[in-house]
Amino acid sequence: MTAPVFVVEHFEPDGDRYVLEGAEGRHAVSVKRLRPGEEVVLTDGAGRYAVCEVTGTEGKDRLVVRMDPVTEEPAPSPRITVVQALPKGDRGEVAVETMTEVGVDAIVPWQASRCITQWKGDRGLKALGKWRATAREAGKQSRRVRFPEVADAATTKQVAALLARADFAAVLHESGTERLATAQLPTEGEIVLVVGPEGGVSAEELELFAQAGARPYVLGPTVLRTSTAGTAAAALLLGRTGRWS
Repeated sequence: MTAPVFVVEHFEPDGDRYVLEGAEGRHAVSVKRLRPGEEVVLTDGAGRYAVCEVTGTEGKDRLVVRMDPVTEEPAPSPRITVVQALPKGDRGEVAVETMTEVGVDAIVPWQASRCITQWKGDRGLKALGKWRATAREAGKQSRRVRFPEVADAATTKQVAALLARADFAAVLHESGTERLATAQLPTEGEIVLVVGPEGGVSAEELELFAQAGARPYVLGPTVLRTSTAGTAAAALLLGRTGRWS
């Protein structure tokens, strides 16, 4: 198993000595119970990271490590963005968690016309905070050093603008006559994939997305939940583009 990942706000060691403290330090010392000689990875979640060796602990919330030089993981290409319609209940966090684990680069919450869930006011801000916290924790769990960006909730017009800028744009929809498994994909640039809500993507939304250059595709003969379709499609794209090779 690869070394556990912890998030830091800065890389400022005292020589080659660095102290991980706060919530991350407490988790490392009291939950993970890391011991001298074990390896950890410190990251800012934006691609910068350092491999470190544990040298000791101080109390219950301070992990002392010897830090190697900070390096940066190159941004992956092609970049994969999933526009995720807002699901009911906690299925949104499930979608964010699993998409993060497979390797999605960005997630855009979408307030589709047929979404039962509505992100308004403080409730919307709280829900967005949960999605972002889920992406952070799933990024750590899956040993990523570049966590996915979770954007502000987008309107249908904003999603269409995003699709228009993409190098490959697709909408998962039963009206598609092509399978995503056989679509011609770019080797670089950005892929944007739209996943609709439980009630499906409306005809008006499909038309607007088509005008932006996004075609409808199907994954296979079965119908997936909105909370799992993005993860399945992303895994397919990651394999086909060579990012999983």
